[in-house]
Amino acid sequence: MNIVIIGTGNAATVLAKKFVAAGHHIIQVFGRDLHAASKLAYEFDTESTNYWSVIRKDADVYIIAVSDDAITEVARHLQLPGRVVAHTAGSVSKDVLKAISSHYGVFYPLQSLRKEMSTLPEIPVFIDASDEKAKDVLNRLAVSISPEKIMLANDQDRRKLHIAAVVVSNFVNHLFALAEDYCKKEGLDFQQLLPLIEETVMRLKTVSPKHAQTGPAIRNDQPTIDQHLQLLQSHPQLKKIYELMTNSIQSSAGSSNN
Repeated sequence: MNIVIIGTGNAATVLAKKFVAAGHHIIQVFGRDLHAASKLAYEFDTESTNYWSVIRKDADVYIIAVSDDAITEVARHLQLPGRVVAHTAGSVSKDVLKAISSHYGVFYPLQSLRKEMSTLPEIPVFIDASDEKAKDVLNRLAVSISPEKIMLANDQDRRKLHIAAVVVSNFVNHLFALAEDYCKKEGLDFQQLLPLIEETVMRLKTVSPKHAQTGPAIRNDQPTIDQHLQLLQSHPQLKKIYELMTNSIQSSAGSSNN
């Protein structure tokens, strides 16, 4: 397929690389920052622009990979009758694009994407579409980059998925950041925790998180909890989260035993 990428950030960059690796052609990159658009376009030996009026009208599909709050603004500037256009946001309705074309939808990659990724990750893709034409094009595009990880998800389902994704990715990464900061302040090496982190994640492939829970909270080991809280007196933010998570684990364990 011939694809126009609208956006120059993490999602735009990684998806464009996946598309090209799957044999598609990026025929144009649009970005508000011409330097960023030109830099991304250079990777694919294609053209770039920061003018709405010169966006090409001959692509098979237009992928809007910008921040959630910028999608509506992008939609105001595009008129692509007869073409398939999709945004990549989990929490934004597909209908924000309905004034652009009658063939519109969502191409939502459920993955944390970063420009600097040295290898292209596995990307589960959730699609939604206004009609059969858009559905067919987006499905074929999704299958080309993730043949075993394609699912349909309407606006409501994607919003719910996005919440779960925030919890398992953004929130968990924040816990890593707090732990790293704690280690630095206490003269510890955060890298020593990486085998534990890796094992915790790999365990989820075969065991439910609820059944894999370990630690002093699930054991109701109050002496250890009290000791930890005492040691965290000089780390008030981490102490507060430790208490919150401990209470949550214990509450969850109590409710499952009732």
